[in-house]
Amino acid sequence: MGIKIGINGFGRIGRLVFRSAITRGDVEIVGVNAPDKTPDQLAYVTKYDTVHGRFPGAVEYESGDHPALIVDGKRVPLLNSRIPAELPWRELGAEYVLECTGKFLTTESVQDHLQAGAQVVILSGPSKDNTPMFVCGVNLDKYTPDMQVVSNASCTT
Repeated sequence: MGIKIGINGFGRIGRLVFRSAITRGDVEIVGVNAPDKTPDQLAYVTKYDTVHGRFPGAVEYESGDHPALIVDGKRVPLLNSRIPAELPWRELGAEYVLECTGKFLTTESVQDHLQAGAQVVILSGPSKDNTPMFVCGVNLDKYTPDMQVVSNASCTT
């Protein structure tokens, strides 16, 4: 398996990242944090999208003490915390965390993800500080592997 990612936030952007990544052989989604959403709600919004259509694979869920989304047999743990410091990124093996809540848009505000075990945090929207922003095809050549927090500069869908 390739890189291991965690997704914080399962709104429009988090769901689209999930739908894309779950079908790739070089990405493993090790956890999704979606506070206040039930596993059945998350399964529904994963399966049905008004713009991109129905997800082609099988989408199921598990409730209980260890909730999860199960997509084409791949089990993805569901987390439920509004506090990033409480997320078990280290235990889950998350190398990259995609911050898709829209609430944490500065390097300082995502430090808890790093302290919780993420090696790199990618902001899904434009940063509100001097966090490096990258656009594929424009300035991606400026990215260096030592950067721990970056922004993809836009969350336009």
